[in-house]
Amino acid sequence: ISKGPGNTKAAKSTAVPPGPPVYLDLVYIPNHSNSKNVDVEFFKRVRSSYYVVSGNDPAAEEPSRAVLDSLLEGKAQWESNMQVTLIPTHDSEVMREWYQETHEKQQDLNIMVLASSSTVVMQDESFPACKIEL
Repeated sequence: ISKGPGNTKAAKSTAVPPGPPVYLDLVYIPNHSNSKNVDVEFFKRVRSSYYVVSGNDPAAEEPSRAVLDSLLEGKAQWESNMQVTLIPTHDSEVMREWYQETHEKQQDLNIMVLASSSTVVMQDESFPACKIEL
């Protein structure tokens, strides 16, 4: 960015700063799994046994296919082949297509997509639920 009269903007960096990976048990993928804020670098650095994938808005590309693909690419660069469980909060077309098209790669990388088999009923509302034991 050039600096001149009236132009004192500093360049913004969106790169993740260098450093070792962080290991967590459970991670909620930020911003409804939108690709504007989550990329391969996120999954290279933030390593978890469980990732929660939210988002149910195809118009906003949530969840994003690019984010799901980034998980595969980032996990492929981990030194270990620890099991990762992906927990979608909604049944979406994007998730179903990604699951079917990348199932073999998911198996190679030891990634499991958890489907909800339980339903919680609260007052007049019911929704799918998953039990996670850490």
